[in-house]
Amino acid sequence: MKMIDRLPGYSGRVRDILEKLDVGVGCRIRIILGGNIFIEGLLMPKHEFSASDTIIVKLSNGYNIGVSINNIQNIEVCECISTPHTGRESQIDIATSLPMVKIFGCGGTIASRVEYETGAVKPAMTPSDLLDLIPELAEFAKYESEILFNILSEDMTPKHWEVIAENVYRAISSGVEGIVITHGTDTMSFTASALAFALRNLPFPIALVGSQRSSDRPSADAALNLIAAVITTLKAPFGEVVVVMHSTPSDSNVFVHRGVKVRKMHSSRRDAFQSINDLPLAKVDLHKKELSLINSRYIPRANSREEVIASVGFDDRVALVKAYPGFQSEIIDFLVDKKFHGIVIEGTGLGHIGSHVTKSIMRAIEEGIPVVMTIQTLFGRVNMNVYTTGRKLLEIGVIPGDDMLPETAYVKLSWIVSQTREIKKVREMMMTNYVNEINPVHTPQHFLKPFIG
Repeated sequence: MKMIDRLPGYSGRVRDILEKLDVGVGCRIRIILGGNIFIEGLLMPKHEFSASDTIIVKLSNGYNIGVSINNIQNIEVCECISTPHTGRESQIDIATSLPMVKIFGCGGTIASRVEYETGAVKPAMTPSDLLDLIPELAEFAKYESEILFNILSEDMTPKHWEVIAENVYRAISSGVEGIVITHGTDTMSFTASALAFALRNLPFPIALVGSQRSSDRPSADAALNLIAAVITTLKAPFGEVVVVMHSTPSDSNVFVHRGVKVRKMHSSRRDAFQSINDLPLAKVDLHKKELSLINSRYIPRANSREEVIASVGFDDRVALVKAYPGFQSEIIDFLVDKKFHGIVIEGTGLGHIGSHVTKSIMRAIEEGIPVVMTIQTLFGRVNMNVYTTGRKLLEIGVIPGDDMLPETAYVKLSWIVSQTREIKKVREMMMTNYVNEINPVHTPQHFLKPFIG
């Protein structure tokens, strides 16, 4: 029988001290520093970048700190639970009565470490490593983890979406009771949209989760986001693909955003993600570890796994272009000449682009290339009936994208043209509301910046 290392990463004098105390990763300890100063938290594993004489502790606020053994007067053991895993196990069984959650690793900052020689962040951690760092996960489920890719999100492609969708579908069919996907934040909304169209009638939420700070930084948000993602996939009443990320810079709440209605709105803040033209579906209280609904408009869980609709396929010959003053019509001509299969325009105002581009757009449509119009304001919806430019675009066959985000429309068109290239059918499918990617009714709440629940 394989022995489980209760103190992964610890060695030498520090390991000897911890072994004499009969503690392991996941135990709550109190470190006495002298002068009535003490630190209390969960004992965490160490990785290769940690100093050899330090003990790593997770504080109650979710931050990890390292304490040098040379500064410690005494260590008291507050409480110990059985160590659920080591970083080298692919399956972690806590108790047979707990549900099984599958964690798929796709890289990104949540699965990265700081390269201390350069200060850069690079992919380095497995899903099991993340489980090592977050022993609190043991109270919710048992886990299987699998790395699909270890890439940064800017390297994600439509072919990667297909691999993720196929593996998620197999996991659902295998009987798991929840699925979490770790992913880079920069393109997470694209992947969330792709999975939402490829896999429908879900028996539970598929939760994508990321981190704005790498998991070995003191201010890392990975732990709480991942805990909230597990709670969401197990407890939420909806069967949708969602993005689970901090709702404020503090570690109090996490929002559960609909995957086709969310965008990263800040480059570095921990509450970077915001629902657009919609409310978040739910909120997870990080202190109580409880989920509460915010949005009553959701797709409920399917009653059985057999109801899942899998339509996996994306065409990588679709382009997303942004309208701007002086937009060169040659850009559209280039896409036509290169035999692209679809074009999404992120238009100005209510869905416009310079009138001098109309001829090139007409050529694209005449050659069987669907052109979809979205808006760069993000909030609001396309209305091409108001101004002459918009009406002309409608007349030549441009498809209005309603209130879809440009990236959602791009993913949706990629998904559609992988199934059909017939313009009439593409138009019909683009205007069909499959997974609440179109919100027919907007209220003032949908424009609050940010929504505070």
